[in-house]
Amino acid sequence: MSDDSSTQAILRKRLYWHSRRGMWELDLLLIPFLEQCYGELDQADQAAFRSLIEEEDQDLFIWLMRREWPEEPARRRILKLIVEHAETTDNDRYRNL
Repeated sequence: MSDDSSTQAILRKRLYWHSRRGMWELDLLLIPFLEQCYGELDQADQAAFRSLIEEEDQDLFIWLMRREWPEEPARRRILKLIVEHAETTDNDRYRNL
């Protein structure tokens, strides 16, 4: 994270801290996705991510472990993007969070 004080940098810092959860498994999925993919998402997917991280850890865990999918298409799409990213990217550097 840079020390930039622009609106975008402030938003990214907030998203980073909201992505750090009480569950290590969620940290391993959300933080790498935020750092590596969020900036490339279109506005709708960015909004879906911001909305998603407001959810309870238990719900996020169920969705990200693919036990259930939410009904809302935008939320389902962002969750699938996060899962796909986790499955196709080497995120070893995050294992020591």
